[in-house]
Amino acid sequence: MRILIATSGSTESDLAVRLGGVVHQMVGGTLTLLTVIKHEAERPQAESILVRAKTLLGKSVPMETQIRTGQTAEEIVLEAVTNRHDLVVMGEQKHMGLAGRWLPPTAERVVAQMPCPVLIARGEIRPLHKVLVCESGRDPSLLNRLITHLTPLLKKVNELTALHVMSQIAAAPGVPGWELRANADELIERHTIEGNLLEADLARLAELNVRLEAKVRHGLVVREILAEMQSGDYDMVVIGSHQGKGWERFLLDDLAHELICDADRPLLVV
Repeated sequence: MRILIATSGSTESDLAVRLGGVVHQMVGGTLTLLTVIKHEAERPQAESILVRAKTLLGKSVPMETQIRTGQTAEEIVLEAVTNRHDLVVMGEQKHMGLAGRWLPPTAERVVAQMPCPVLIARGEIRPLHKVLVCESGRDPSLLNRLITHLTPLLKKVNELTALHVMSQIAAAPGVPGWELRANADELIERHTIEGNLLEADLARLAELNVRLEAKVRHGLVVREILAEMQSGDYDMVVIGSHQGKGWERFLLDDLAHELICDADRPLLVV
């Protein structure tokens, strides 16, 4: 795997550097540290940032360094595309209120244009042994994309849970009430649409030879994902994201935006 860690020298970036080091330790491959400057005069500061990041990773970790000039999000995306990185790791401060919506932070701008999965560092950094994959009816290809892009990482996971949240608000017309209260086993046994998705997830994940579990929660999607994130004490949470711009992003990507804002642990956007 080719791993790109974006750092600005901030506390949040330090988390990303450490998390990128954890991923590299799990899967190996190549590791590149990137920092972005707006003007060439900032190069000395950028070199100091990279020295600090290399220190956090440790002398024994082989790595490349890169300084790019321009707008931060755009340059991270260009670097990922140009050098065909498989994963971007970055940190991000939590942004509240309307400013976070109309002027999205760097991580969200990268996600909106992402050429590969983006791992946002948050909270405690530890080996990624227990992972929650948040499937949704509107995006059944999330798991396939995850396996396609990050199989080496998934093979190092000890326990993987596929979560579907059934919301009465989003339920299709004619869905029986019992389905909105059923657990995963009941949905699979009755061959409902959601049950078939869960069964397909488990079959796909069985190829990875990790401990598997399917879960269903009922309620508002973001609230239930955050609740499961806390109660299950997962090391990483995986979500999908619609890639759009302007009003399309505002209307269709609200779920990903809320989770990026509110997650308290590493969040992988695929």
